Amino acid sequence: MLGICYYPEHWPEEMWAQDVTEMRELGLEYVRIAEFAWSKMEPRDGEYDFTWLDRAIDTIASAGLKVIMCTPTATPPKWLIDKFPDILPVDINTGTTRGFGSRRHYDFSSENYFNEAMRITEVLAKRYGEHPAIVGWQTDNEIACHDTTHSGSENAKLAFQKWCANYYDDIDTLNKAWGTIFWSMEYQDFSQIELPILAVTETHPSHNLAYRRFSSDQVIRFHDEMIRIIRANAPDRFVTHNFIPMVDTQTDNYALAKNLDFVAYDNYPLGRTDMFFKDMPAEEFKPYMRTGHPDFSSYSFDQTRGVSKNNFWIMEQQPGPVNWGYHNPRPEDGMVRLWSWQAFAHGAEVVCYFRWRQAPFAQEQMHAGVKRNDNSKSQAWFEIERVRDELAKAHIDTAAPVKSKVAIVTGTINQWVTEIERQGDSYNHQQVEFAYYTALRQLGLSVDFISTDCDFSRYDLLVAPCLPIVDQAFIDKCKHSKAHLVFGPRSGGKTSELTLAPELPPGLIQQLIPIKIHSTETIRPDCSETLNFNDGEYESKLWREEIVLPETVITAASYHDGKPAVARFENTSYISTLSCEGFLIAYFESLAAELDLNIMKLPKDVRIVDRGDVAFVFNYGHVEQHFKAPSNANFVVGGETLAPYDVAIYKK
Repeated sequence: MLGICYYPEHWPEEMWAQDVTEMRELGLEYVRIAEFAWSKMEPRDGEYDFTWLDRAIDTIASAGLKVIMCTPTATPPKWLIDKFPDILPVDINTGTTRGFGSRRHYDFSSENYFNEAMRITEVLAKRYGEHPAIVGWQTDNEIACHDTTHSGSENAKLAFQKWCANYYDDIDTLNKAWGTIFWSMEYQDFSQIELPILAVTETHPSHNLAYRRFSSDQVIRFHDEMIRIIRANAPDRFVTHNFIPMVDTQTDNYALAKNLDFVAYDNYPLGRTDMFFKDMPAEEFKPYMRTGHPDFSSYSFDQTRGVSKNNFWIMEQQPGPVNWGYHNPRPEDGMVRLWSWQAFAHGAEVVCYFRWRQAPFAQEQMHAGVKRNDNSKSQAWFEIERVRDELAKAHIDTAAPVKSKVAIVTGTINQWVTEIERQGDSYNHQQVEFAYYTALRQLGLSVDFISTDCDFSRYDLLVAPCLPIVDQAFIDKCKHSKAHLVFGPRSGGKTSELTLAPELPPGLIQQLIPIKIHSTETIRPDCSETLNFNDGEYESKLWREEIVLPETVITAASYHDGKPAVARFENTSYISTLSCEGFLIAYFESLAAELDLNIMKLPKDVRIVDRGDVAFVFNYGHVEQHFKAPSNANFVVGGETLAPYDVAIYKK
């Protein structure tokens, strides 16, 4: 249930045996290796050296530990770049080639790199595929990280032209679908199509959407072939990938994960909280500076669980300060333990810490490890010991599912549309979605993330914060669902080619709620207006739509001028504005009462989640908190009083 990321190539071989002995004593079971070791495996073209890796695997296995082998394709070596310079991607914002000297320096449209990456994958898989110490494989590393899904290379342009020809069949179909008559952009042949980058002003939105679909398909093609090679040579071993936050992949994550056994996630709450809440006022942000926001890691865990189709792993867990954030504070004492338990609560089967020992050199030398670079034990060591002991005491079933009656319906295409057609500088798809999520979580509700293709039957409440493009199959599923449906603003307003819905927004969603959006406005963050709901006053801000509705549709909330802001018809609600946390909590609380959903109002910064017959309670606050557990609660960790940054676990 616990693991570690280890780099034997970074340390003298005489240290390895002591390292793995200590790993075992710490309660670790899994060791991930080799994801950045291509130049060590193949120092020159076609000259392999696996003797060091053989010894490392044997040393790890001698301690009774299990190995997760990685393909080293995130870091092609210098000799390979010199041999095939077209491997390097081209920055879509500047048009310059992104050079060697870091990582992820490859272009998904380079056929040379595709072939070389599959070659080294096959060499590794054939050599180690049936090694008894290797229980599973990780593909690549944080695929698409550092904005590497898109490339502006000549290879990408030629591949995109072929993709367009396959997708649209003939050029007239493309011209009509995109509306290229606008600004005299009509094409006579697919070979004329450029990449939608480096233009004078904004490029065509339909062209942009097609390019993003193409780029996603390139990543999936690369990844799927790697999985196929591993499976062909490594029978009965799992195959996974360590995802970064879903929004950062710029790829259809459901398709990317389709052929994996399960999904893994790399959890770095502090740096990512700082980035995500960069505009939050200091007085609001400071309490979470060393903890992360109470719902931010959970937001990623629940997304990962949804993409994984079942439970997931944490392949990298932050153990201390990192080096790559805007700012890099240390975690509060207790947070490594809390984050570990939080991952288990939301569906993790294994938590692996990154990394075993802090490196004294190169780009990540300021990135903490479980041990410091002088081999002394960091604060994380003692928190992992506590997690180890609590796991042994609690006997948590890590195969048990997280059971939710609420789901957020999402997908990467929502992100693409809102990035391409921003309409207002303050609109951010991920922050809109997170606002809905945290409101639900503050009511003690567990939340699944699902795609429009998933089964809706198990849910009582389906929430779509932003679905600009929907199809008839999705609408038909909604018609047959017994759940209450909540759509946020922008939903249904676009066709599959990112043109306006012909019958006005919300397009096909009018089959569920007979309303029309006559106009849309976006307003400055400092110009919010009143939103009225159930005798309470809240905020309407950033995005506002003008709803026209028949008498059969109820006005559930209204704007400052009395016009409808939230429409409701039978089991469907449409929220036409962005609002404040207070409104979303109030609206979902009212729906929960109607739907007989069990909510649990908790103290500020306290969260609860159920997994199987076990409840996990977390205190993100810096003060002691008390909550009321059910009378049948049998505590296996902690109790009803939570110390700062503490965890309680009880069985029901």
